[in-house]
Amino acid sequence: MIYLDYSATTPVNDEVLDSFVKATKKFIGNPNSHHKLGVRSHELIEAATKQIASILKVKPSEVIYTSGASEANNTAIKGICFRYQKRGRHIITTKLEHSSVIAPISFLENLGFDVDFVDILEDGRVDLESLKNLLREDTILVSVASVNSEVGIKQDIDEIGRLIHENSNAFFHSDITQSLGKVDVSLENVDLASFSAQKFYGIKGIGALIKKESIDIDPLIHGGKSTTIYRSGTPALGLIVSMSKALRLAVEPLEDNIKYVENISNLLKEELNKIEGVVINSNNYSIPHIVNISVAKIRPETLLHALEEKDVYISTQTACATSISSPSLSVLAITNDEERALHSIRISLSHLTSEEEILKFVEALKDVINELGELYENN
Repeated sequence: MIYLDYSATTPVNDEVLDSFVKATKKFIGNPNSHHKLGVRSHELIEAATKQIASILKVKPSEVIYTSGASEANNTAIKGICFRYQKRGRHIITTKLEHSSVIAPISFLENLGFDVDFVDILEDGRVDLESLKNLLREDTILVSVASVNSEVGIKQDIDEIGRLIHENSNAFFHSDITQSLGKVDVSLENVDLASFSAQKFYGIKGIGALIKKESIDIDPLIHGGKSTTIYRSGTPALGLIVSMSKALRLAVEPLEDNIKYVENISNLLKEELNKIEGVVINSNNYSIPHIVNISVAKIRPETLLHALEEKDVYISTQTACATSISSPSLSVLAITNDEERALHSIRISLSHLTSEEEILKFVEALKDVINELGELYENN
């Protein structure tokens, strides 16, 4: 098997799984219970939270546990807008966002909030002048992902946050799901940040929202205090402990992992450039982990399933996209080419990816393109 869909989800690290099992079996008490078993469980969660906070350079009180990044995005966006709507009802975002950002913003727009999309430069980065011009007295939220999930464009969220805070009273939210554990992330000028453990070799079903202490939000889920007042429900002790472990294991070798992925990403691009009909949509501002390409005349879903027959796994758009047959909005926003957007696929890499897998994938891709090309010609 050749797995090249790490941006959709990563395999669970064995050490992370072990920590989940140990925490779940040894700490059976509800962390909200006041007896000794509950107190022990609560203390374990506090230790895990302190480790996450230390890694991200935030306060433990600023960590809100969720079921994943989608819930965290919804909590941040709806929580800010409902809490501060008397201050204003203007939201700014980009056309490069994940569906779990676009959908709640569209929901709010239907409730009467005013939404603007900031211009994107040809290289995929946010046009800072456009952003500055869009900021208004009634702007309450700007949401820009640190890394786009389809093309891999990395935004300078530190600079974006600084610009927002210097020119408005708006809060800045960033979905850091595709950057955490892959590249360096600074939250110094970010007010709210969302992420999910499954993207850095953790277990599915756990994520977090970082919310700076000075900010208040309306909860998405009501019903009493959990680890914070902003998200009710019994704390998922095993998942929380395992996410803390996964994050530590992901960031400790980060520099070496980045260099390795850069090398195999360059190898992949060199080989792809040799294939007629293949165009690379990712650019110099894309992280090396994501290589988005378009294959002329072949439908992405057809290509995906043909590769699957060869035990090779990639994706078309993000795994959470509403329809794989629709154009990639991210590719369209960057290339302004609907054909490329309609025929784009995403190859996502990891430090676990070998050079041998890259070369085997390229050969499989060549074979599939030739086979499908002949099929289309004959029909």
